[in-house]
Amino acid sequence: MRYSTVGALVSIVSTLASAAPALGAERIAFYYPPFGEFTISTDDIETYAKSGRVTDDFAFYINRVPSAQRAQFQQLLNTRFKLSATLVSQVTYSQLGKSLVERLSELITTETGKGSFYALRASLILSATDPQGLNIVDVIRRYPSDTIRLNLTEGQEILSNLSELLRRRDIVVGGLKEIASSEAINQNTDFSQQADLRVPGSFAFRKKSLELNDISRSRAFPVDVYLPQPKTGAASTSIKPPFSLIVISHGVAEDRETYAYAAEHLASYGFAVAVLEHPGSDATKIRQFFAGLASPPEARELINRPLDIKFLLDSLQNSNDSEIKGQLNLEEVGVIGHSYGGYTALTLAGATIDANSVFRQCNPNNSLNLSVFLQCRANELLRQRVPIPPFQDARVKAVMVLNPLGSVVLNQKGFSRIQIPIMFISGSQDVITPAVPEQVIPFTWVASQNKYLALIENGTHFSTSEKLDTSNNVLPVPRALIGPNPAIAKMYVKALSVAFFQTHLLNQQQYSPYLSAAYARYITRAPLNIDLVQSLTSQQLEKIFGND
Repeated sequence: MRYSTVGALVSIVSTLASAAPALGAERIAFYYPPFGEFTISTDDIETYAKSGRVTDDFAFYINRVPSAQRAQFQQLLNTRFKLSATLVSQVTYSQLGKSLVERLSELITTETGKGSFYALRASLILSATDPQGLNIVDVIRRYPSDTIRLNLTEGQEILSNLSELLRRRDIVVGGLKEIASSEAINQNTDFSQQADLRVPGSFAFRKKSLELNDISRSRAFPVDVYLPQPKTGAASTSIKPPFSLIVISHGVAEDRETYAYAAEHLASYGFAVAVLEHPGSDATKIRQFFAGLASPPEARELINRPLDIKFLLDSLQNSNDSEIKGQLNLEEVGVIGHSYGGYTALTLAGATIDANSVFRQCNPNNSLNLSVFLQCRANELLRQRVPIPPFQDARVKAVMVLNPLGSVVLNQKGFSRIQIPIMFISGSQDVITPAVPEQVIPFTWVASQNKYLALIENGTHFSTSEKLDTSNNVLPVPRALIGPNPAIAKMYVKALSVAFFQTHLLNQQQYSPYLSAAYARYITRAPLNIDLVQSLTSQQLEKIFGND
């Protein structure tokens, strides 16, 4: 689809504003050969934002955009982002934030046509001082130049790439539904007559909190261990200590509470669960960073996170604590990881950092995939020749990864080393770690014979998370990014994690029918419908793309 001059301009404005709200000063100008120079007054935009009135000059542009998009654009212009000036200052001076602003400044330039990171950063910080919150029009007013120029050629290329990404996402969602339907035909289990894995199991649990300290890395962190306990009066069970252990690794700005619901559910089915906090990228670290009290998360988190879990396993294995000793089977370990925790789980499963991929795709990073900015932090490690130890841990026998990242830092070479059972859970509306590049394509690279891909339609990056802090204190997560009814997505995690680890940690094959397209169809609930496939190959994926 080709955009008209007007459609391209307004789309660029709204697209850029959605990514990081910042535009120009009194006029927004662009050059569109062979037609020449065009300008839009900031006053015209502000009038439209506040009242919906379209001035004569602005009408030429806005009236050529579909009405639904105009309404979204007006809503976006009026949105106030509750971001403090300190938070904006800290983020935009971090390596990750700086990379994002520098990328944006290539598209938005001063009147001389040169991009300015400092001008854009300053306008963002000044706008964030408003007690009511940062607003796009305010950012425009505070940009230190009379005229902002849009690099329309670059912008159109970005729009084209974005359109292609969205197109590929939509056809993949449809393609996976077809494959799931085909797989479900031969699956005849009547799940209404089977145990309901969505409800708690037969165990109670007790929680033991620990403080671990890896002196060799000067890295201390807390851990909550959930230990199954027989319920009073309950029938005896064959599941007895030592209990197989599942470790949960959170994402950036999350903590032990984010997936506590999954820990409690798995403990009720006889699994011991250890939920740790990664001190370099957890909620406490990000809160301190945003408050100006700590440095930003370091690139070494790519190394430290998997080492945290290896140290945790070693510590539990050598523990003399009477409440833990003899309770854990540390030769049959599962790992659940969300987002950055998904990367962590993948490395413990055998995936390795692909230096060639990092060099090739991060110099420069022109991706529209937000997670690539984080993945490209590996470039710093490689430039500094930081030794990267082996991460794979033979004790880890199965992993479940929720919205993981790894397309660049691990790439096909790294993913192809995973041979243990693995389940991916993705959200079709995930704008942080997009499903197609970060989960669907990597799924086809994994060498394991036991692999599963569950795609939650309309699911976001945060659909499976719990107790998110949506205030200014940690990472403000707008309701739109959390998405509809997270309780449904959490129900999927509960049921599928029990089935997956019962099958692939405890070898309880009576649970294997739950790992199927038919079971996904049985538990699916709108608006977060779920499809599960086992057989997707790179050839099938190419056919899906080719049939569009």
